Amino acid sequence: MAEAHQAVGFQFTVTPDGIDLHLSREVLRHIYLCGVTSWKKRAIRFKNGVLMGVYPASPSSWLILVIAIMSTMYTRVDPSMGMINKIKDTLPVSDYLTVQTQTVLSAILFATGLWLALILLLRYTLKALLSYHGWIFECHGAKSFSTKIWLNLVRIFSGRRPLLYSFQASLPRLPVPSVDDTISRYLESVRPLLDDEQYKQMESVANDFKKDPAPKLQKYLKLKSWWATNYVSDWWEEYIYLRGRGPIMVNSNFYVMDLMYVTPTHRQAARVGNVVHAMLQYRRKLERGEHAPLRALGVVPMCSFQYERMFNTTRIPGIETDFLQHLRDRKHLVVYHRGRFYKVWLYYGGRHLWPAELELQFQRILNDPSPPQPGELKLAALTAGNRVPWARARLKYFSEGVNRASLEAIETAAFFLTLDDEAHGYDPDKLKSLDLYAKSLLHGKCYDRWFDKSFSLIAYKNGKMGVNVEHAWADSPIVGHMWEYVLATDCFQLGYTEEGHCKGDVTQGLAPPTKLQWEIPVACQELIEGSYQLAKEIADDVDFHGYVFEEFGKGLIKKCRTSPDAFIQLALQLAHFRDKGEFCLTYESSMTRMFRDGRTETVRSCTSESTVFVRAMENPTQKREERLALFQNAAEKHQHMYRLAMTGGGIDRHLFCLYIVSKLLGIDSPFLKQVLSEPWRLSTSQTPQQQINMVDLHKHPKYVGLGGGFGPVADDGYGVSYIIVGEDLITFHISSKFSSPETDSYRFGQNIRQAMLDIRALFDQKDGKKKQKEEKKEEEERKSV
Repeated sequence: MAEAHQAVGFQFTVTPDGIDLHLSREVLRHIYLCGVTSWKKRAIRFKNGVLMGVYPASPSSWLILVIAIMSTMYTRVDPSMGMINKIKDTLPVSDYLTVQTQTVLSAILFATGLWLALILLLRYTLKALLSYHGWIFECHGAKSFSTKIWLNLVRIFSGRRPLLYSFQASLPRLPVPSVDDTISRYLESVRPLLDDEQYKQMESVANDFKKDPAPKLQKYLKLKSWWATNYVSDWWEEYIYLRGRGPIMVNSNFYVMDLMYVTPTHRQAARVGNVVHAMLQYRRKLERGEHAPLRALGVVPMCSFQYERMFNTTRIPGIETDFLQHLRDRKHLVVYHRGRFYKVWLYYGGRHLWPAELELQFQRILNDPSPPQPGELKLAALTAGNRVPWARARLKYFSEGVNRASLEAIETAAFFLTLDDEAHGYDPDKLKSLDLYAKSLLHGKCYDRWFDKSFSLIAYKNGKMGVNVEHAWADSPIVGHMWEYVLATDCFQLGYTEEGHCKGDVTQGLAPPTKLQWEIPVACQELIEGSYQLAKEIADDVDFHGYVFEEFGKGLIKKCRTSPDAFIQLALQLAHFRDKGEFCLTYESSMTRMFRDGRTETVRSCTSESTVFVRAMENPTQKREERLALFQNAAEKHQHMYRLAMTGGGIDRHLFCLYIVSKLLGIDSPFLKQVLSEPWRLSTSQTPQQQINMVDLHKHPKYVGLGGGFGPVADDGYGVSYIIVGEDLITFHISSKFSSPETDSYRFGQNIRQAMLDIRALFDQKDGKKKQKEEKKEEEERKSV
């Protein structure tokens, strides 16, 4: 054990002459190095905390201002208009505080006060500038003169070299939409889904709500928006995620995949060694706030608060509600392999373990032939089942002794790692390779991922990787940011030897991983088995299909002067109509991170314009030009709705918060009940890519990610995640349930493919690669002439 290995460095013997103390120089050296590292961390955090606290100014600007004020004293000019003298009069006179010292100190205090006032002025000016969102409603590539001026002003007031959290104090608050606007947009969104009689009834219920109790609920919500940094996010986290009592596996957690074409090494332990080391580098920069903040157009900052709980975070089960436990400076991770749990230290002598050292530790685990302890094999199934049984089992069986110590090791770990004994990944020659890969990441065997950790890293025996993510603490773009950094660092900075091992040397005498000990009684084992059976039933019901669309991509869609997202969303509407013969309420996730503590908003992609377009596509008498005009109209409508959602004009988060207020006040609202109970039979999301631009895809086109996905939201619906990779590739992740006779993920994937091709045909465009070849051929012919 690592603890025993360290303990032998400190020994003492009691003798008649006293205590004979023996200290190990090696242990003392490690203590010294750990202390130095700890103080370095504190110093860097303090420095970066100061830099973020005074941003967009800098400490050097304070010194410049002090020197400027002091220099005016010699020219007998008083820029303070008498304030320096007033400050001077309040200071006591003594032998240590002479008149000259008083004057200097008064000037410094005035300069400091002026500096702080200027910082506040800069922040509020920047906040006022960032509250303007007219730029987002302009046509892409056609910025108005006023927008160009606005962008330059934002650049000027944004300062230089911002840290990750530098803009937090300058971000505007998410505005509360008016009740009239929300209800009007809601009725517009459901109009294509209801017949005339149903719509009149809904309109009547909505108008009754508008009269009473909406005004009362809105007042409370506005009061919260003035008090809280964001009127949605805390309630969204609590009521949508943490208060859910059902299984989070499949129903809440999502996954992220590895690189599509490239596997840097097929040695499992080596790949994990590099990836874990890259994650530790990312975490170090994250804890110091040294990552560059994400900015739209390279100028408009996005909120960074979700990054804070990426590491060292666990969802702790409760009887009525769960809570997120976030810690700092965790120095270990927990590894699961073939039913055994191991604690692996990530530091040695005050530094991170090198990739080769991590490879050694993971290989030791892979080589360990010991069997699991009774009840240990499926222990993690508790995190995959219902929350209340898990919370009760945790209190009863894991609150003392070795079980408590081992569970604490898992819950306080930096993250969770599974060394999987299966091989997965995308193989274009195997039809269901992507399907099996996705299901493995989404639920695995239901007992080999710790679904409560902020994320579980999964390493397959063929060198492929993936991540399963708990959803309460953050959304997919946050994890995607980390994953892009890790994959780029793994492939382009750390690298491997010719034999596929991690580079570098290994420190001799590195203590092996510690195997966690368990004493799980039979009654607890029965609870574990019950959770496992429930989780297995959920997992077996997931019908997944991954589809790589290679016919064309973003490059060709942009030549059609259409938003790629709008193009795909309309293709999904067309595919769904062909699949089920009807339209449904459609959820598309949009971010609200241009506001402080912003997370997501819903874009209701099924609109009157989209349904008219879809019906025209299914009408054989409709001309191509008419279909194209209807498509462009529907695409413009979708883009407008997406922009509204991004700028605080969405309706679903507003309605959700009004519902929470009504419940807290004990007010019954038939309108809100009906709105919140409507099923999302088509739930969609786009996975972002190239958030940090560490890889040039033009130079390295094979280093593209597969994106990620999630489980079906409705029992009779589809979940669709897609990632637009480079210029010529789109990957779809489609989920549904086998138990529903109405759905079939493979069938829906084929319908998506055909819908994409049919919409492209409206523009009479050829495949992007073929077109490039033809253009090149024409160019060569012109040169020869």
